[in-house]
Amino acid sequence: MTPVRDGWQTQGGQYEYRVLTIPRSTSRGDARRLLTEEAEYGRWELARTSLYAGGDRKVWLRRKIIRVRSTL
Repeated sequence: MTPVRDGWQTQGGQYEYRVLTIPRSTSRGDARRLLTEEAEYGRWELARTSLYAGGDRKVWLRRKIIRVRSTL
């Protein structure tokens, strides 16, 4: 597995991942709005979530890597 760099990770050449940390102070509505915008405009889908004891959430988003082959 490659190291995470600036919240991005590529794994297996099929998906790219983005890890978001949502602080405890963020309301549920704001978190939902943030994830909805990422899904709608960035074409991300929810891959995994974790809720920590302090109330912080870590969210993994993924999207398919589309490789375009040259036709020249």
